[in-house]
Amino acid sequence: MNGVPTISVSMGDPGGIGPEVLVRALAQNGRRKRARFLIHGSSSVLHNAAQVCGVDPFWWQVDGRSPLISTIKTHPIVLLDSDPRMKEEGIEFSFNGKPDRISGAMSFHWVKDAIEDTMRDPSDPLHAHGIVTAPINKLAWSLAGKNYPGHTELIAKTLGQRRFAMMFVGKKLRVVLATVHIALNDIRDVLTIGKVHTAIDLGHQACLDLGIHRPRIAVCGLNPHAGEDGLMGDEEQRLIKPAIDLAIESGIRVEGPFPADTIYRPAMEGKYDLVVAMYHDQGLIPVKLLERDDAVNITLGLGDVVRTSPDHGTAFDIAGKGIADPGSMGSAIDLAIEMCNSKIQTHAL
Repeated sequence: MNGVPTISVSMGDPGGIGPEVLVRALAQNGRRKRARFLIHGSSSVLHNAAQVCGVDPFWWQVDGRSPLISTIKTHPIVLLDSDPRMKEEGIEFSFNGKPDRISGAMSFHWVKDAIEDTMRDPSDPLHAHGIVTAPINKLAWSLAGKNYPGHTELIAKTLGQRRFAMMFVGKKLRVVLATVHIALNDIRDVLTIGKVHTAIDLGHQACLDLGIHRPRIAVCGLNPHAGEDGLMGDEEQRLIKPAIDLAIESGIRVEGPFPADTIYRPAMEGKYDLVVAMYHDQGLIPVKLLERDDAVNITLGLGDVVRTSPDHGTAFDIAGKGIADPGSMGSAIDLAIEMCNSKIQTHAL
């Protein structure tokens, strides 16, 4: 497998659709020839997912603590199985279609293991260039005592990055968020000139990395009608416009703030390459409406580490039925391969 990137994959919540979309995505489109994959998860759950999806198991599995790990560079897909350790600790799986403390603990540790792969020495057989994360459930993490609002914050903190952002890439839209997993009530206390500028700056660099020359960026206002010149709030003049001006001074092509209810149409039609949204639902509602099963979540600001994930959740209501669409997971894997290859080539120059 020389010459291809290594991608570490966390299986996601074992009671959700993550294992199913993962096995179906890796069974498609020759992806197994374009990268090596290290899957952190449960062999029993992954085999069950393959069975309900009608997919023959195609991975080599090994106890995550086994000395045989030293041989894995000869295998394109390896499952680093946590079942032996769980069995020794007397942990039994019992998933009933809702957030669960044990599933939260398992999915959290799989993500941590995947992150650690990117921090290993390049000579280590478990070294990875990037991460693809299957969906987790935030309440399950909380029940397990893991107090992170999501993947993004955990990955950034573990890698020591304080300047990061969440971006969504689809076929029609690209959106980056200035704030992420916080309550609407708290946005006024959290939104700053720096957060808005960080989203613009990191989003601009991400567009360049994706091959977009001189990207055009539109920035949303926070309030209805982008504040209507101060009649509906002052955040546009006090926070958002100064951040836009700073970005313009550094050579970024950016405009706004625009009313969020009108800017997505011109962006979808190609006038802008990226929209900067002020909060989660302002950016995610149009993405999930227009890019269902195609959009990919990227964490920006991780240095040389690539991280992508599908843009959907655990979907407990359809898990185990073999009907979950693997489109977004497949897109996440494809984009991770593309971005890892780009970074590898850049370092080779």
